[in-house]
Amino acid sequence: MSAARLAGEGHRVHACVRDLKKSQHLHVETASRGGAKNLSVHAMDVADPVSIKAVVTEIASREGVIDVLINNAGFGIGGFFEDLSDEDWRRQFDTNFFGVLNVTREVLPVMRPRRAGRIINISSMAAFSGSPAFSAYASSKWALEGFSECLYMELKPFHIDVILVEPGSYRTRIFTENARYAANFNRKDSPYYAMSCQLKSFVDSYLRRSRRSPEEVAKVISALATQEHTRFRNIIGLLSRLRCWVVRHIPFELYAWAVARIFFRGTTKPHA
Repeated sequence: MSAARLAGEGHRVHACVRDLKKSQHLHVETASRGGAKNLSVHAMDVADPVSIKAVVTEIASREGVIDVLINNAGFGIGGFFEDLSDEDWRRQFDTNFFGVLNVTREVLPVMRPRRAGRIINISSMAAFSGSPAFSAYASSKWALEGFSECLYMELKPFHIDVILVEPGSYRTRIFTENARYAANFNRKDSPYYAMSCQLKSFVDSYLRRSRRSPEEVAKVISALATQEHTRFRNIIGLLSRLRCWVVRHIPFELYAWAVARIFFRGTTKPHA
């Protein structure tokens, strides 16, 4: 959505996807905004440094500069800690955290000599408050926030901005075709099985009720990519800002009790 919006506004956009066969929706959306001529799509895996280097080299050679990097690759894996395998955790961090490091590492040598550039890291409200069955996702975003804070200070002398975008939940493919669940999520002998079923029901219900469009996030990203003055942290949406305020101002035990009431309403008592 952000790539299509920026291209439609007249910016040269290089979007990266793992599978070019799945980029058709991006081309259609960009064309509907009149930005087809401004969009180039590249095959790149953020967990593969070789593919990253090849794409960054190609873009820098073609454009001469990279003004803005938007680190948006990510997915969320649902599942309680004991149901998550080591492989689940590694895949989550390889994309959401180490993927950001990999791409940023290749782009910085292009930006730094010009003493100009902007890096926008897409975080999440999960970086402010954890919730049941999302420990891997929340941890990856907490790590991203810490990295971004340090990078912000490291790059100030080179006049490169680092910006965090922290949206709440929106109707995106993270809940549908990009949804991932723990290796043992559906095992009936798991002590968390009943709660996992409740979690899945909660997410499905949210999708049926939610009307929040990711266009709201794309609009903010577009502004951050182009406006002269920016904030480091950008929480999107009234509900997200309210949630952030609540987390910061009430005792954690009270917040955790309220979250449990929402997530586990009607769940049978878990067995040991």
